[in-house]
Amino acid sequence: MTAELIQMGASLFAILALAWIALKLGLGGDSRIRDEAHLRELAEEALYGFEPMEIAIDRAGVAALARDADGRVMLLRRHGAHFASRLLDGHTHVRLDRQFLVVGTSDRRFGEITLDLGDSAATWAASLRRL
Repeated sequence: MTAELIQMGASLFAILALAWIALKLGLGGDSRIRDEAHLRELAEEALYGFEPMEIAIDRAGVAALARDADGRVMLLRRHGAHFASRLLDGHTHVRLDRQFLVVGTSDRRFGEITLDLGDSAATWAASLRRL
C-alpha cells in the first residue's frame, strides 16, 4: 500500500514538473494574431525586410494576409503554438464564400486556410486572383 502511494506521488510530481517545463518553454497555448503590430512583427520574423502596407487579419486571429509596397503578398497561419508563412505566387488557389476567403498555396504541405475577413474578403479575393 505504501509503495503504491509513493509511486502515485512520484508520478504526480513528474507530471507537474513536465507541465511547468512546458510552460517555461512556451509550448502549447493558444497563439493568435493580436493586432496589426503583432502581425508586422510576425511578418518581419518570417521574411526580413517585409513591411506590410495592407493587412487583413482573420477574425479569429489564426491567419492573416499582408501586402508590401512591392505587391508581394504573405499568408500567415497558425502552426501549433507558432506561425508559418508563405509568399503567394501565381499558383495560388483563391475561393470566395461570402465573408470567407479560402486560400491555398503552391506548397501542398502548407495546405489551405479559410480566413474570415468580413467585408474585405471580396477585395482581397479580387487582388489575389491577379497574382
